[in-house]
Amino acid sequence: MVSLVIDGIPVKVEKGRTILQAANSVNIKIPTLCYHEALSPYGACRLCVVEIKKNGSRKIQASCVYPAENGIEVHTSTPELEDIRRTMIELIMARSPNSEKVKEMARRLGVDTTRFVPRNEDCILCGLCVRMCAERMGGSVIGFAGRGDKRRISTPFDVESSRCLVCGACFSVCPTVSDRLKKVGDRPARPLFDEFDQGLRRRSVIRIPFPQAVPNVAIIDKEHCMHFSNDKCGICQDLCEAKAIDFEQNEKLMDLRVGSIIISSGSDVYKGKIRREYGNGRYENVVTSIEFERILSASGPFNGHVLRPGDKKEPRRIAFVQCVGSRDEEHGYCSSVCCMYATKEAIIAKEHAPQLTCTIFCMDIRAFGKGFDEYYEKAMKSGIRYVRCRPASIDEVSETKNLIIKYSDDQEKTFVEEYDMVVLSCGLEPPKYVSGLAQRLDLRLNRRGFFETDTFKPIESSKEGIFVCGPCTEPKDIPETVTQSSAAAAKAMELLKDVRGTMIMQKHYPSELSVDGQDPRIGVFVCHCGINIGGYVDVPQVVEYTKNLPSVVYAESNLYTCSQDSQKRIIEMIGKHKLNRVVVASCTPRTHEPLFRDTVREAGLNPYLFEMANIRDQCSWIHMSQPQKATQKAKDLVRMAVAKAELLTPLKRVEIDVIQKALVIGGGVAGMTASLSLARQGFEVVLVEKENELGGNMRHIYYTIERDGVQDLLKKMTHEVREHDLIQVYKKASVESVSGFVGNYVSEIRTEDGSTEKYEHGVVIVATGAQEYAPEEYLYGEDERVVTQREFEERLANDDPRISDINSVVMIQCVGSRDDCHLYCSRRCCSQAVKNALRLLKVNPKAKIYVLYRDVRTYGFKEDFYTEARERGVLFMRFDNTRKPTVQNSNGSLKVVTFEPIMQKNLEITPDLLVLSAGIVPNTDNNRIAKMLKVPLNSDGYFLEAHVKLRPVDFATEGIFVAGLAHSPKFISEAIAQAEASAARASTILANKKYYAEATVSHVDEELCVGCGLCSSLCPYEAIEITLKDGKRVSKVNEALCKGCGTCVAACASGAMDQYGFAKKQIMNMISALKEW
Repeated sequence: MVSLVIDGIPVKVEKGRTILQAANSVNIKIPTLCYHEALSPYGACRLCVVEIKKNGSRKIQASCVYPAENGIEVHTSTPELEDIRRTMIELIMARSPNSEKVKEMARRLGVDTTRFVPRNEDCILCGLCVRMCAERMGGSVIGFAGRGDKRRISTPFDVESSRCLVCGACFSVCPTVSDRLKKVGDRPARPLFDEFDQGLRRRSVIRIPFPQAVPNVAIIDKEHCMHFSNDKCGICQDLCEAKAIDFEQNEKLMDLRVGSIIISSGSDVYKGKIRREYGNGRYENVVTSIEFERILSASGPFNGHVLRPGDKKEPRRIAFVQCVGSRDEEHGYCSSVCCMYATKEAIIAKEHAPQLTCTIFCMDIRAFGKGFDEYYEKAMKSGIRYVRCRPASIDEVSETKNLIIKYSDDQEKTFVEEYDMVVLSCGLEPPKYVSGLAQRLDLRLNRRGFFETDTFKPIESSKEGIFVCGPCTEPKDIPETVTQSSAAAAKAMELLKDVRGTMIMQKHYPSELSVDGQDPRIGVFVCHCGINIGGYVDVPQVVEYTKNLPSVVYAESNLYTCSQDSQKRIIEMIGKHKLNRVVVASCTPRTHEPLFRDTVREAGLNPYLFEMANIRDQCSWIHMSQPQKATQKAKDLVRMAVAKAELLTPLKRVEIDVIQKALVIGGGVAGMTASLSLARQGFEVVLVEKENELGGNMRHIYYTIERDGVQDLLKKMTHEVREHDLIQVYKKASVESVSGFVGNYVSEIRTEDGSTEKYEHGVVIVATGAQEYAPEEYLYGEDERVVTQREFEERLANDDPRISDINSVVMIQCVGSRDDCHLYCSRRCCSQAVKNALRLLKVNPKAKIYVLYRDVRTYGFKEDFYTEARERGVLFMRFDNTRKPTVQNSNGSLKVVTFEPIMQKNLEITPDLLVLSAGIVPNTDNNRIAKMLKVPLNSDGYFLEAHVKLRPVDFATEGIFVAGLAHSPKFISEAIAQAEASAARASTILANKKYYAEATVSHVDEELCVGCGLCSSLCPYEAIEITLKDGKRVSKVNEALCKGCGTCVAACASGAMDQYGFAKKQIMNMISALKEW
């Protein structure tokens, strides 16, 4: 090792290293434009000159070529050196005045202009390209030619070389991005485009595939890597500080013995031959919906700015064209998601650019999900225009690259409109590899290439023990996908219940050390995170600064603090220096706090005697161009973390004994499915049904649009529920009260004879269903020829003799849905009308059937039945909500009048039967149950889940779940999947004998509390109640329910509320520490 001093800092480096390399090792930055750590030093730019003192003498040398020597003293920044560097950068600027990298270096050195005559060239003769080609790529295709001021970079004989590999390595290191390097080879360079960004941005051979990739590590594109194709380069392996690159790594074939398989292979966006008349691939400003999604993203190719790909200009008018790759001859099904993601993209685009005009060309708007119709209405109110048509073609204006859309409206008038940009809403299709996977596993696919499932077994494949979920079975949105994923887990656990927990490896920790009465002894570990932090923050300087902070007895830096070696190091230092608090300054606690807390616990400390300073996300990443300010901010963040750590106290997570039993409220298809799933997993269940019979709404359904056999399923299901040893059923009963918290509930059940029974359980599943809307319009209840779809289905299923007399039927959609009183879509009404129309045509093929609709919402594979109905003569006639059909009894005949938008006139129909597609409305006792369970309802009266997409069956209150129509309108198959999902979520609690609640919970100072109840009213988890203590109203926090959000602490006017782990005195100490600088 060689020892020297650089700017007063002692430095030790391996023999053979240069002064520049030695300075870099301690984060001293010396300016240079010709140095690259993977190449031999050259000393061309002379910006890296330093002053060297040795044996009493002094000299100026280029640090990139001068070797580090024992005993020398180096100065990197003196007035003389700064003058030399400014002169050199002026000379370089004169040679290449337009280079951004040169201009940036000049700014750093305080130079704005050059005194020398500009030559306006794009090469500064740094030699980086020459060395890269010769030393790393093995090409030696380029070199220096000429002498003096005629010196230049050239190929042999100034001709394009056939030896050039067109690898781009020379171009990548060139500080001026010289144009002449593009003309080295005799083949054109082909840039690589980022697949995740849909080809809208270039990528390198080594990259992280996409943001939030799991695992979040880089991959090498072997097809284009010079090492794999030419056995050259290898720079990445040499420079990787973590030594993470292994060129010999190969795929491994693993043998796994499993009891179940879950397939969640997803879907692909339609990649077929997108309709050529729409210009995709021909017109640069026609993009697919996924491309536009990336354009809108803050991490996308334009950093979230809405720009046209062709000229990077902001568009003023954008058109969305729906059903590209859906509802056509190639793909007859509806992709279910396109209407809503187009609406979402239009809204977000307008948020980015308020002046933007968005038009969506659609056949129907299928906003059938929970909250979707309200979102659709919001879009229209924001100015988004919906045009009902499928455009015939899209043409490009050659001068402006704008797009011309031709279309016809309802009156068959032709319109021509010009747009700056067109977005094609592409449908979903199965991934190409699915057919091979299905063949290997001997699974059936349907005719569309998706995994085949049964309506009544939506998660089960054609082979026992293999389950399928998500859009690999049918196109679906995120809430249904997440729901099915949990349902698949439940189905797998039903099979594996006997071996549940047998493979868990119990981790053993040492006894926890007491820190009572000890002064804080804080250890600080500062992470380089490779170059994520160390490339912008002077980590050694931060460490030296930290060593002088109060209570800090040890500080060090780590290349990667999260690595296994660093974890062992932390444990070792805790023991060696008797640390009783630990601070890690690294990346985000969102991902790494649990790891570090576990490490601290392994060392014998309480895991809450740990604090993190996020000097990556909150510092280095956002101050990349300001290294000095980034370093100062890192010091501030560490100082604040240390200030908080001084006041940290040991905390314990609340340990709760779990009663491994469940209460299911509601005995419909969802309630019975959830009960059976939990019972099959080995848990006791009490099922409470308010009616005299099980089955709920399912008792009135005889067939689905896909198949018969609903009543057979009901009989089988009720039999299994009644006969299962672990299920106890209460009929004509109600749950009168529920007290307690997750893992420990006590319910009072009023039974059929009026007596009450107490039941202790760990979880609750709400499956109380909903009911059909009772129409008050269209003569329902006044004329026996006006019936609901449910009543019509009953007649069809039971061969009612009145059916044979029916020759004409009118069906009116959206009765009790999508109106002022019911803002939502009831989801199943359109399919209900189609299935009953098709069933009637089986009985009477000549029957005339008219369906009056607003939007036909036969999503997914149900579209096939809509197509069949149209082909068999069912007439679908659209009406507007402002001009609803009218019905009257005219001289003993039913007369339906509806405005026909194509003909622009009223049509009169005299049907034999009028069928109303009545919507679904929430149960009237939802409000009582919600108050009893302390869970919320939405504005429509349905139970409100914790997160519509990510937690679709959970409530914010732990231990309570929702399924079926209680959540929102849905089909039988969807209710079954959601019930199984709720059982899966419930089993995550029931499968453990203990439940560990949060440690960082709120607590009350009863002396300060005035019992105002503000905290209780604001708590989103219903964790606070007002109690009487010695005649005084005080707040009481249920630690089992509290999630430590801090809302109550922030709101408390008397200062009585505080929070463990985020105590007010801790926060104030951090603020005081910040003010110190």
